[in-house]
Amino acid sequence: TVDSSPSSCLPHLPAGRLLPPSSPSDLNWTLFHTRDEELARAEIGVLATILAVAAVGNLGVLLAMYRLRKKMSRMHLFILHLGLTDLGVALFQVLPQMIWEVTYRFLGPDLLCRAVKYLQVMSMFASTYMLIMMTLDRYMAVCHPLRTLQQPGRQAYLMIGATWLLSGLLSLPQIFIFSLREVHQGSGVLDCWADFRYPWGARAYITWTTLCVFVLPVGVLTVCYGLICHEICKNLRGKTQSGAETGAGCPCSQASRVSSVRTISRAKIRTVKMTFVIVLAYVACWAPFFSVQMWSVWDENSTNVAFTITMLLASLSSCCNPWIYMFFSGHLLHDILRYISCCGRSLTLSCTFADQCRTVLQTSPPP
Repeated sequence: TVDSSPSSCLPHLPAGRLLPPSSPSDLNWTLFHTRDEELARAEIGVLATILAVAAVGNLGVLLAMYRLRKKMSRMHLFILHLGLTDLGVALFQVLPQMIWEVTYRFLGPDLLCRAVKYLQVMSMFASTYMLIMMTLDRYMAVCHPLRTLQQPGRQAYLMIGATWLLSGLLSLPQIFIFSLREVHQGSGVLDCWADFRYPWGARAYITWTTLCVFVLPVGVLTVCYGLICHEICKNLRGKTQSGAETGAGCPCSQASRVSSVRTISRAKIRTVKMTFVIVLAYVACWAPFFSVQMWSVWDENSTNVAFTITMLLASLSSCCNPWIYMFFSGHLLHDILRYISCCGRSLTLSCTFADQCRTVLQTSPPP
């Protein structure tokens, strides 16, 4: 028994497409009437908007990180790679999906079909696991600050490298599950569909992916933030007691030291808040997607069409992240605007100089 379906696998359910026909008599209906054109146009519009916002926002963050390359901190390094993963979601997940919805059927060779499906899921894994690594880095900075002083750059690069490697390995099943095949035997109509050898294959694979990309990461993030909040509360209580002792007559050197520690802690707390907001946006965007994916494979009576637009919320996480960075780090937006202004001014000066040279050449007498 083979289960071939366009909607059996991640990352998105195609707009308005149902499962294959239950009987050969439904073949003509399947080939010509399985697309809700209004729903498809709506999804194309949403995907185009998400693509534009995610690309502009993440390119802006990468530009700001490039300007900080000589004084990049650990947090900036994680923001850089999270921006790369979010840009990957836009280019390798949202863009191919939008093109696919425009053409309805996948137009390309089998190798391209497998590559697109692999990159779509790899970008999803990478974005999720990079967020986990960034949260673990904040946990280490707050709860074990002395450990972060020991080869901090090397540790960060190891975490980032492990994220990319693990994402690439976990995405490999996509290459073998998806291929270019006939939507129905003998129809002659080809599409990039999933193929599961056993009827329970789709349920097992999507359940496994949901655990790896959503359930387990959310569990890890919850534990990390629980420990971070506990440490911050304990730290604030200690500082309150230190402040009371300082006010009672401690030397000025102690007051200076307490003030310095408080300033450092505020910087750490700000980055923790930023990461926490990113995590909340991730959960809010991906929870509907994975809920619908699980519903679609475990409930035979579920309809995919009704949830298509809701599932597009998953890609909004890549749109939100760069603006969250800019909100918590106001200088990023200022640096981007200043850089664009400088580029525009340089371009204007170059054009003016070129016009002046052209005028001189035109008015000069021939030799």
